[in-house]
Amino acid sequence: MLIKIIITLLTVAIGGWMIFDGAHVLLTGKYFGPVKPGLWADIITAIGINPYDIGGIFVLLGICWIAGLIGLHLKKDWAYELSIAVAVASLWYAPVGTILAAVFLIIILSKGQRTFFVRSKNHS
Repeated sequence: MLIKIIITLLTVAIGGWMIFDGAHVLLTGKYFGPVKPGLWADIITAIGINPYDIGGIFVLLGICWIAGLIGLHLKKDWAYELSIAVAVASLWYAPVGTILAAVFLIIILSKGQRTFFVRSKNHS
């Protein structure tokens, strides 16, 4: 039960923030908080992408985090893999997103944790 609570808190924190901040930049042209976005913006800029042009990607990733969480709680077959994929895709969101996504991955990929989130084969 504690694992589900931790996974839920991590997911709501990172997914919720990505939805909020992505929507904020789409509506205002700037991210919430400091004028210059975090370290992740330097990573994105280094590969030639304007960090102010990817608000929609933030919203999409945030929605995928929340969808994955709902699916995990409902033990949907697709949710475990989706949640891992979204967490891996969020590792670039340094520094806070990287930490939260890494902790999420460590927990969900730990031995025996999959059974909390995936329906057993003989239970349809």
